[in-house]
Amino acid sequence: MAFAEEMEANIYSRYSNPSVEEFESKMASLENAEMAIATASGMSAVFACFACHLKQGDHVLLSQAVFGSTIKLFENFFGKWGVSYDLVNSTLVTDWQKFVKRETKMLYLETPSNPALEVFDLAAFATFAKAHQILLVVDNCFATPYLQNPIDLGSDLVIHSATKYIDGQGRVLGGVVAGKKDLVSAIVPFMRNAGPTLSPFNAWILSKSLETLSVRMDRHCENAMVLAQFLESRNEALYVRYPFLKSHPGYQIAKSQMKAGGGIVAFELKGGLQAGRQLIDRVKMMSISPNLGDTRSIITHPASSTHSKLTQEQREQVGITNGLIRVSVGLEHIDDIIADIDQAMGK
Repeated sequence: MAFAEEMEANIYSRYSNPSVEEFESKMASLENAEMAIATASGMSAVFACFACHLKQGDHVLLSQAVFGSTIKLFENFFGKWGVSYDLVNSTLVTDWQKFVKRETKMLYLETPSNPALEVFDLAAFATFAKAHQILLVVDNCFATPYLQNPIDLGSDLVIHSATKYIDGQGRVLGGVVAGKKDLVSAIVPFMRNAGPTLSPFNAWILSKSLETLSVRMDRHCENAMVLAQFLESRNEALYVRYPFLKSHPGYQIAKSQMKAGGGIVAFELKGGLQAGRQLIDRVKMMSISPNLGDTRSIITHPASSTHSKLTQEQREQVGITNGLIRVSVGLEHIDDIIADIDQAMGK
C-alpha cells in the first residue's frame, strides 16, 4: 500500500525520510513557498529543476552572470538533448526582450550574482516572465531566505546550494528547490528514479543549522559592510562591489528587496592578475577555497577556481576579470579580518 501510494509511509530514503522532510518543511516556510524538495547538492537542485521543467525544443534565457557550472550544464548536456539557450549579459529587464522566443519556457538568474554581485530587480523580472508565460527561477544562495524572498516578489521557483549559508560551517553538501506545489511536485518522480536525494544525516545537520541562520547572517552582513567600506578607502582597490554600498550600480534595487547586503564582498586590485595572486598568497587567517558561507572568512580568485571552466571572454562579459577577488566574510572579529587583508595588501 505504501509503495502504491495508497497511504503515507517512509519506505525508502530515496523516496522519503523524516529528517529530510523536516528540512524541506523548514525551507518551504522560510521561502514562503508551498513546497520544497531537498537534493544532494546545489548543482543537483539546479539540474533537477531544468530536467523536470524542460523538454526537447524548449528554449531558456540564462543570465550570463550565473555560476559557471550552471552554464556548463547547457553547454555539455541540455544542448545535445535539444534544449537551446541564450546568455543575456544585462541586469536590465528591457534588454531581455529581444531574446524571447515562442519556445522560451524559463528565465534563470541569480541575485546577487556569483561572484561579481550583480543585482536584478526581481519584481520587474517577475512581471516580464508572467507577461511571456515563462517560468522565473531564481538562485537565492547568496541572499538566503533570511535576507530575500524571491517568491514574494513573483518568482516561481527558488534554488539554494544549502552547502553555503544554510549549513554555514562548511560541513555538508545539500540543495533545495522551493516554490509552487505543482512545480515542485513535478520534480519528485525525477528524485525517486534518478536518486540525487539528500542524505538524512546531512538533512539533520542542515535543519539544525537553520536555527542559527538569522544570527549568522546578521554578523556576516555587518562584517561585510565594514570590510567593503575599508576596501573602498584603499588606493590598491580599483573598485569594490557590495550591494549595500552606495557606489554599487544596483544599490537602490538591493535596498528595496534585501534586508541587508549579504556576506560577500568582491573587489579588483589595480595590479590585476599578479596582484590578486599575491594577495591570496599573503593572507594568513583567511581560508583559500572556492566555497563560501562558512563561519570562517574565505578568499577566492574566481578566474582560477569557481569560474575557471569558462573562457576568458565569458568571464570578462560578467565582470570576472583576472584580478577579481571574492571574499566570503566570516564571523571572526572584523578587526582581525581587516588586519589580515591590510597586511596582505601592505607588503
